Amino acid sequence: MMRDLRIIFMGTPEFAVASLEELVENKFNIVAVITAPDKPKGRGRKPAPSPVKVCAEKYNIDVLQPTNLKDEEFQQTLKSYNANLQIVVAFRMLPESVWSMPEYGTFNLHASLLPNYRGAAPINWAIINGEKETGVTTFFLQHEIDTGNILYQEKEPIHEDDSVGDLYERLMKKGAKLVVKTAEAIKIENEKPIPQNTVGIQIKKAPKIFKETCEIDWSKPADEVYNFIRGLSPYPAAWTILRDKNFKIFKTSKSEDFSDGDPGTIDTDNKTYLKINCSDKKLIIEELQAAGKKRMTTEELLRGYNF
Repeated sequence: MMRDLRIIFMGTPEFAVASLEELVENKFNIVAVITAPDKPKGRGRKPAPSPVKVCAEKYNIDVLQPTNLKDEEFQQTLKSYNANLQIVVAFRMLPESVWSMPEYGTFNLHASLLPNYRGAAPINWAIINGEKETGVTTFFLQHEIDTGNILYQEKEPIHEDDSVGDLYERLMKKGAKLVVKTAEAIKIENEKPIPQNTVGIQIKKAPKIFKETCEIDWSKPADEVYNFIRGLSPYPAAWTILRDKNFKIFKTSKSEDFSDGDPGTIDTDNKTYLKINCSDKKLIIEELQAAGKKRMTTEELLRGYNF
């Protein structure tokens, strides 16, 4: 039997746009989109719509932008769409009164192979921890965050030189296909959710990342520092203080040179290269950004800056 799906889509950033577009292009009936309120942006601080809102308006889909998901008026408006399925991609935590509303449930796309890397920053932490593989998961929402029954998973390799930006792009596209696959299964009543297996597993977590936690600790081994930097590049970016000046570090490469000084000590010819001591080896800095300046290569920086 074929279900007649009426879908509410919830999401905010670019990561969610790919899923929304795939659903529309596969002729799913998106009756409304819920996204974050417009936020002030740029020098003029003019309110700017989220990427998901821009996408929804392109397809003439109704957009709701509640500030409070528990607000009674918002929930009444939500009910008025008579949606029987909700799909969540990169959105905030939902109250039970919202996720339990549709007949066929609410499913979420998460950028990890659950139960590992539950939390707000799964792509970052997978790289920071030096994982060789991650993926995407669709699952039904339930009370505790990222713990619901799994619908589908797809694996994705993590390459040695992947930054968060690189992996984000691939998972965004793979996740969009998985969202459609999941919606198709629900449409034909073929979904087979299974509980997350956590027995005997030490689950790795993916907590939200703050600026303070992005400071580089040069006293760690070079491999760990290398993973930390690419796991935060290009955003929010790892940072460090060099010669009393704040620098964001975006790209590094490994060196065979062993450290010959304290961790954080700089080795440079002030022309072509910049290396920094870690606990065991030196790390070659390739792209960085001084406070108040643009991102540039080491050679570009050294033309106008002397360490």
